[in-house]
Order: sequence, then C-alpha cells, then structure tokens
Amino acid sequence: MAIEMTKVTFTLDAETVARLRRTAARLSRPQSQVVREAIRDYDERSGKLSEEERRRLLEVFDRVVPAIRPRPARNVDAELKEIRASRRAGSLRRARSAGR
Repeated sequence: MAIEMTKVTFTLDAETVARLRRTAARLSRPQSQVVREAIRDYDERSGKLSEEERRRLLEVFDRVVPAIRPRPARNVDAELKEIRASRRAGSLRRARSAGR
C-alpha cells in the first residue's frame, strides 16, 4: 500500500536547514522523512497546554476552588431546575417565533 506523496517547496532560514541536515544525518533518514515526523509531532503537541500554561491554570484552580462556598444539594438542585425551565421556555419562544 503506497502512501501518496505531494512535492512542496518551502523557504527556510540557514539555521533551520542546518538543523534538518544534521538531524537527518544523525538518524540516517531522508530529510523529507524528518520533516514529516517533525510536523506529525508538532501537530500532536500543538493542541496541548504548555507546562507554563498548565502551571498557571493549576494556580488559578487552587485559588478559586477554596473560594467556592459550599451549598446544600437541595439549593443546587433547585437552581438547576430553574435554569432548565428557563431554557425550555426560551426554546419554546424561539420555536414559536420561527413558526410564524
């Protein structure tokens, strides 16, 4: 099963080209394979938080969570029931307006 390849042209600075060539030589792989693997790796990491972002969010979490006041479950349930009823009423109004 052959993988379809597309030839592309990129402009890279001299240092990037040198790194690419060094890496390809060190790994005994074609430069195009090194580029494909690097892009795959970058793509997998790009959607994840950096260590700095993760630490900052954990600090916010540690500050915010203790500030949350405990409430009885019946109060939470009542508030959720009220929110759901309000959303249903809004959906019904929109549906009626669209039907006119």
